[in-house]
Amino acid sequence: MTSSPDQVPERLVSLCSWLIKEIGVHAARLSHEAFAAASARPYWYPLLAALEEFGPSSQAVLGRRCGIDRSDVVAAVNGLVDAAYVERTADPVDRRRNVITITTAGRAELGRLDEGLGSVQESLLAPLTGPERDQLRGMLRRVLTQLAPDRRLSAEG
Repeated sequence: MTSSPDQVPERLVSLCSWLIKEIGVHAARLSHEAFAAASARPYWYPLLAALEEFGPSSQAVLGRRCGIDRSDVVAAVNGLVDAAYVERTADPVDRRRNVITITTAGRAELGRLDEGLGSVQESLLAPLTGPERDQLRGMLRRVLTQLAPDRRLSAEG
């Protein structure tokens, strides 16, 4: 049997885990390109989204909500503070802790990043119809909820 050197073995293609990994590679590349085009760092988006949705938060809680390591949160928050997208103040209850608050400029940046990532979603999911995208999202949420039951996903909108 003759095959193309680019042909992927059926044994791999039959594995959802392999397909998810391959799609993840493309999703990460497209997302990083969108962040680079916006002169933003990849961690900025989830941090700004969490602050916008849940309000002021400690860096530790932000990290848990977004699944970002504590040291990476510190570096990302430093960049967000430098860009004036968030403010960092001492917690009035526990001065050892910082409270991070999104600014008006941060909300505007989040809107810009939403647009860029919207384009990424369109490109990534182009072969699927709207209902198919909703169905895929629902199935992925169910799998993630089962794999990480301690991570409470926000209600579907």
